[in-house]
Amino acid sequence: MTRYAIDRARNTLTAQWSTGIGDTATIVARLVGEQLHDAHQLAAELTQLSQLCWRSYTHPASTAEQHGPHSLGRQRQLERDAFDKVLPTLIAARADGQPAVTKIEQAALAVARTLRKLDTCELTTSVTTDVGAELAAVEQAERGDLAERAQQAVALSREDASPLQISQADRLLYDDPFGGQALFTEVDPTAAAIAAAHWFHAAVTVTAQRTNRHPIQVVGSAEQAGKPLAIESLIDIATAISAGTRARHVVMPLIRNALHIADGYVHGILDLQHRIATAQEFVHTADPELGLTPDTIPLPLTSLNPTRPAPDLLDNLLHGIHTCWQLYQHHSDARQEFVDATREEAAVRSERLL
Repeated sequence: MTRYAIDRARNTLTAQWSTGIGDTATIVARLVGEQLHDAHQLAAELTQLSQLCWRSYTHPASTAEQHGPHSLGRQRQLERDAFDKVLPTLIAARADGQPAVTKIEQAALAVARTLRKLDTCELTTSVTTDVGAELAAVEQAERGDLAERAQQAVALSREDASPLQISQADRLLYDDPFGGQALFTEVDPTAAAIAAAHWFHAAVTVTAQRTNRHPIQVVGSAEQAGKPLAIESLIDIATAISAGTRARHVVMPLIRNALHIADGYVHGILDLQHRIATAQEFVHTADPELGLTPDTIPLPLTSLNPTRPAPDLLDNLLHGIHTCWQLYQHHSDARQEFVDATREEAAVRSERLL
């Protein structure tokens, strides 16, 4: 999403968004005599509008389980349809008295009211132009094109993944199975995580064969300092793909579950029941001197960071591939041999990618 701010030194309204390796910023409008409070209010409202519009990208109607009247799918579609009403709302002669059915419409009305309060024709024109560019960026990202302003999608976790983006990530990983910069700056992280899961499994397979270890032993050596749950997601992915599950069908539930938790709820209770049972068993068998009780032990609801599940999972998977190489080189320090073997294994199992 785009974050709007006031540059007090230059007296400008700016727009800033992520590129995957840092942020970029542009000047939206120059402020001349506007009240500082109203200008900050405008920046906050534009940020809220951007957040809601990008949520239509990260949470598309197509991924909702229900699509009837008053369903989640219907609500999401109404929000997406509201894109067409945003610009007319901003340029309307009056912002009051218009019905606002969706959150996006409400946010656009808030921006329009503040623009009327500031009462500057040039500011209204500049803001409307920038919002139009923001809407176009969302639509461009939906088509799988993350160039220019749509590049901010590389920092977002989506409930769906474009086959075009997955294929692009697969090609990037073929070029560099360890994950190059382009994987973080050119590809949707959900799509990148799906492709990385496929390549991670290939790396685990060739490493297990080369070291005469069980694949789960290979995965188990991928612990990350400060990320005790990372290994959980890697074991889940390696086990499922080994059983014949496609990479997409393994990764998407993990990311969607984390996104649900970020929204404040757990989708389904079976996984939660398993986590509670595991925690209770741990408390029961733990050293009494630790003083652990069911009320003091932390219970993780997901193995991923719910604020950025797709980038977090991508990081875990690439770490897993690096770990495979570290094990592999104990038996052969020929890095190109490991890369070639991983490429060959990924090609043999390519049907499991999508």
